[in-house]
Amino acid sequence: MALGVEGSIDYGVYLVTDRDLCLGRPLLEVAARAVAGGVSVVQLREKHAPTREFVELGRALVALLAPRGVPLIINDRLDVALAIGAQGVHVGQSDMPVAEARALLGPGAILGLSIETMDQLREAEALPPGMVDYYGLSPIFQTPTKTDAGPGWGLSGLGQARAEVDAGSRRPIVAIGGIGPHNAASVLRCGAQGLAVVSAICSAPDPEAASRQLRETVRRELSSMA
Repeated sequence: MALGVEGSIDYGVYLVTDRDLCLGRPLLEVAARAVAGGVSVVQLREKHAPTREFVELGRALVALLAPRGVPLIINDRLDVALAIGAQGVHVGQSDMPVAEARALLGPGAILGLSIETMDQLREAEALPPGMVDYYGLSPIFQTPTKTDAGPGWGLSGLGQARAEVDAGSRRPIVAIGGIGPHNAASVLRCGAQGLAVVSAICSAPDPEAASRQLRETVRRELSSMA
């Protein structure tokens, strides 16, 4: 399977994996149930897995997700993404520069970039068209699942970021950090076009029901703004 994806991407409910939060359940089981509930993108994040294990897990997820039309994004590890034929990569500010990542991935792959400050956002907005596909704005709220993140954007900061992007590239903003069913609607109303969640799905007693609730919120809020 070639790296890349055709057509527009639905970032609405974006699962970021964390095996430690899956309540002892296999990650593939959680991912399958999440997709059944409406997850539209899965990011495999494995900060400590050996490369071979990372590759094997990634290949299993590609086999699960590809028939369902759900893109698999690899966190940080461009080599793993290329090896398994994932649909894209998400990089942080300290990872490979986006120009080099895009050159290696080619034009057809999805490339996401973490944004933690307004200065980073303005630098990213100066990138040429086609360099980055979406921004992962983090953290919106403080979260224990990402201890190295900066201070939270909050809803007002998210709104300011949306205004900055709307005046420039109009790239999609996927919000991450402390997001769940209790605040998802507010996050969407303040400018996010996608909700990236970890524990709200991975640690849910029923990942399918949790994903469905978030999907219904996304559908309702985005349709009301159309």
